[in-house]
Amino acid sequence: MVRQGSSSSSRHRLALVLVAGGLIALVGFGIRSIYGLFVEPLALAHGYSRETLGLAIALQNLLWGAAQPLAGGLADRFGPARVLSGGGIVYAAGVALTAVADTPLLLHLAAGVLVGLGLAGASFAVVIATTSRLLPPASRARAAGFVTAAGSLGQFVMAPLGQSLIQEFGYRTALYLLAVFPAVVPFLALALAGADSPPPAKISAAAPSLSRALVAALRHPSYLLVVLGFFVCGFHVAFIAAHLPAHCSAIGIDPWTAAWALGLIGLFNIAGSWASGELSGRIPRRLLLSAIYGARAVAIVLFLLLPPSSGLVLAFTAAIGILWFSTVPPTSALVAAMFGTRYLGTLFGIVFFGHQLGAFLGVWLGGAVFDRLGTYEPVWWAGVGLALFAALVHLPIGERPAPGFAREAAA
Repeated sequence: MVRQGSSSSSRHRLALVLVAGGLIALVGFGIRSIYGLFVEPLALAHGYSRETLGLAIALQNLLWGAAQPLAGGLADRFGPARVLSGGGIVYAAGVALTAVADTPLLLHLAAGVLVGLGLAGASFAVVIATTSRLLPPASRARAAGFVTAAGSLGQFVMAPLGQSLIQEFGYRTALYLLAVFPAVVPFLALALAGADSPPPAKISAAAPSLSRALVAALRHPSYLLVVLGFFVCGFHVAFIAAHLPAHCSAIGIDPWTAAWALGLIGLFNIAGSWASGELSGRIPRRLLLSAIYGARAVAIVLFLLLPPSSGLVLAFTAAIGILWFSTVPPTSALVAAMFGTRYLGTLFGIVFFGHQLGAFLGVWLGGAVFDRLGTYEPVWWAGVGLALFAALVHLPIGERPAPGFAREAAA
């Protein structure tokens, strides 16, 4: 493992892993984050309701989360390269198949099941767990901030690119072209080959087993509070990413403004994720997370109460972008502080499953409420309440090793 005073070759190795991992995060999160741009084209082409489309994206989020602990466990055991490669191939197939999804069942299979499972394998969660093993505890949140910022850059790049492709070639060709990006992930994953968990011979006989770590985590109050908080994060980001373009259309905002709004979220989250990674090593992470969720509540309230305009949409998305995935570095660092990095892929995967349960609820509820009421406003206000809830539940979290894991957390 890389520690202070490591050789030049080890530093170069770490840099290569970070760059390749950042590009994988860029591709994985970038394409997934712009599926909202395809809601109206798919609805016009096939007559899908918002609830049908919302359910497809909700399934994508749910299966991404449900499969993430499994993907993390496989990466913990067999190394990240194989898992990332398989995920990239499945992801590409799902994006391409969405282009010909002319029935709700096929839509849910492509955009929901395949993309969701592909994301579990080719996502930033696997990359963050890998980089965390290569770094000392003080540097892990910073690396997580870098990887998360790369994913946000993907959203900034893919949002205008996706809208341009839709307008120039139509939504079907746009999806075919976008599918090329995750197909490249297996080649990028080669850089992470060998960045595996410690081999069995190097693991102390006293080291806890995976089953013991899982039981300890599910009985540890602070860990469960982390899961609850990340549930709220998932509700916010998935609802906004999936339904903001349609919400903009409903309040009279043009599609290009909606596309640039999604891009601005990614752009400003580069700064937000980087700053969060830096701050996670300087101030208590629980307080940082509480402040982030409190700020989200304020931003959403202002967005709802001020008169709608293109300027307001862009200002809101810039503000929410700073807060978007700035939750990831302190959240992953809290899990590592409690249980160490040996099973971080699995344990952070469970936390991420909580995130995706929130994402499923946010995306599905947004479509269901709009179909029945013709407005997204009740779901926005639900997001405010959940943000305040998350701000409170992070306050009592203990930032120390879980009982019996002091040695692992210090490693």
